[in-house]
Amino acid sequence: MLYTDPHLVRTLQVILEFLGTFAFAISGIRHAAQKHFDWFGGYVCGFAVAIGGGTIRDTMLGVRPFWMTNIMYVLCTGLALFLVILSRRWIKRLSNAWFVFDTLGLALFTIAGIQKTVALGYPFWVAIIMGCITGVAGGVIRDVLLNNIPVIFHKEIYAVASVGGGLIYWGLFALGMSLPLTVIITFVAICIIRFIAVGYHISLPTLQDEDEKKE
Repeated sequence: MLYTDPHLVRTLQVILEFLGTFAFAISGIRHAAQKHFDWFGGYVCGFAVAIGGGTIRDTMLGVRPFWMTNIMYVLCTGLALFLVILSRRWIKRLSNAWFVFDTLGLALFTIAGIQKTVALGYPFWVAIIMGCITGVAGGVIRDVLLNNIPVIFHKEIYAVASVGGGLIYWGLFALGMSLPLTVIITFVAICIIRFIAVGYHISLPTLQDEDEKKE
């Protein structure tokens, strides 16, 4: 099958993790800016978002966390901080752009998590869970640092988009589609699911306790 080329898998893995790190770092720093963090606090928040999910994934898979293998992940967050500082006057105007960066990071890291898990020999159901953790855990860490309710627990389709993308990846894998095309289709699918969900205010039903039902 076309999935057996380790060089292609590794190259795509590095590209996805770099792009995902940059996208999620911008998302985290932007949220820190809304809370009026200083530059160092913004960097810490951006870095936590960028490496949080991948670190949890790699720890669970028993391998060295990805960002410890190359200093570029650290520098990538610094570049994201610099970009946000330069655009601080337009932050409110760029609110939709920051949402796009968050969605791109979700899609990129979901795919990176799936690929790495599959490459390590785990079954695909584990890969889908690891892809979801890679994609959403950084956002949970961000929201905890900012004292917000994590997005995945309310309001928006977020983790569901990641899981949906994982299922699509699995289906394309089973059909024997080429790896680059599988990555592209999965990436687009996750972005579309999230854009449609937010654009049309689609969300999962909320839980209610007995007292609320009586009222």
